[in-house]
Amino acid sequence: MTALKKYSRLECPGIWRPDPEAQRQDVIVSFGDASLVIADRNDRALSHWSLAAVVRINRGERPALYTPSAEGSETLEIDDEAMIEAIETVRSAILRSRPREGRLRLVLLSLSLVLLLAAATLWLPGALTRHTLSVVPEATRTEIGTQLFTAIGRVSGSPCRSRRGDVALARLHARLLPPGKGGLLVLPEGIHSTVSLPGGLMLLDRALVEDHESPDVVAGHILAETERQARTDPLESVLETAGIVPTLRLLTTGHLQDETLRSYAETLTARIPPSIPDNALLERFAAANVASTPYAYAIDVTGETVLGLIEADPMRAGGKRKPVLEDGDWVALQGICGN
Repeated sequence: MTALKKYSRLECPGIWRPDPEAQRQDVIVSFGDASLVIADRNDRALSHWSLAAVVRINRGERPALYTPSAEGSETLEIDDEAMIEAIETVRSAILRSRPREGRLRLVLLSLSLVLLLAAATLWLPGALTRHTLSVVPEATRTEIGTQLFTAIGRVSGSPCRSRRGDVALARLHARLLPPGKGGLLVLPEGIHSTVSLPGGLMLLDRALVEDHESPDVVAGHILAETERQARTDPLESVLETAGIVPTLRLLTTGHLQDETLRSYAETLTARIPPSIPDNALLERFAAANVASTPYAYAIDVTGETVLGLIEADPMRAGGKRKPVLEDGDWVALQGICGN
C-alpha cells in the first residue's frame, strides 16, 4: 500500500498503558509492516498493533488516544501531529479497501432479486400454462373452441353447408380421425389450409376440397394438422399468445374474455401452419392407409422440397387400399360451398 510505504520510517514518542490498572509508560511508536510497533527506550518491543484494527477513542481531541481494537484494554497516547496524520491516513486507506458489509448486502440482495425476476419471467409463464392445461376440463376447451370459431366467423363467414356435403364431411372425419371428438368444417375464406381449435374442431380452407382432383390431398392436410395437434395442444397456443393474466383468469374462473379470444383469432387466421417432419407425417399416412404423394405435390408442384414424402409414400408399393372417399362423396364435398 502506498500510504504504508510513505510512513514506513516514521516514529514518535508516546505514552502506553498495557491495561487500565497498569502504570503508564513512555514509549517510542513507529510504523511496522501494516502495524504500529510500541517499544521502550531501550528499543525493546512491547506490543504490536494492527493498523487495520486500531481504533481512536477520542476523535478530535489531543493528545490522540488509541486502542488496538474495539475490545482492546491497551491504550496509547500520541501528541505528534505527523504520527496522528499518518495513522489516520493509513486507517482510512485500509477501511476504504475493505468490502463494505452494507454495500455487499445490497449487491447480493439486488442480484437475488434480479435472479428471482429472471426465474419468474422464464419459468413462471411456462409452469402456469402447463398447470392450467392439466386442469382445464374438456367442456371448457370446447367452449373456448366455440368462442374462437365465432370470432373467426366474423372474417371467414359461415361454414359451408349442404346436405350431401355434410354427410361426405362426416364420412371423411370417420375415415381419418378418432370417433366422438371434434369435427370438420369447411370455411369459405379467411384461413390458410387448416386450423385446429381447442375441443377438437378442425377448420379446412375450401380450396383443399375444390382445387384438387383427389381427396388424398385434403386427407393429407387433415393428417398433418392432426400431427400438429399432437405436438402442440391448441389451447396451449391460445394461452401462450394471451399471456399470464388471461391464463390466471382461465385457471381461477374457467373462462377467457371475448376480447382475448378475438385477438387470438386474428393471429390464428393469419398464421401459416408450421411444417411437420417427414417421418412423423409418413407414420400418419401409413396408419391411415393414405397415399402421401398427392399431398406432397399439392405442397410443391415440383416435388423438390417434398421428395421424402414422394419416395417413401407408404402406398407406393401398390396393392389394394381403402379410398379416402367414394367418388360420390368426393363430388358432394367439392360442392359443399356452392358456386
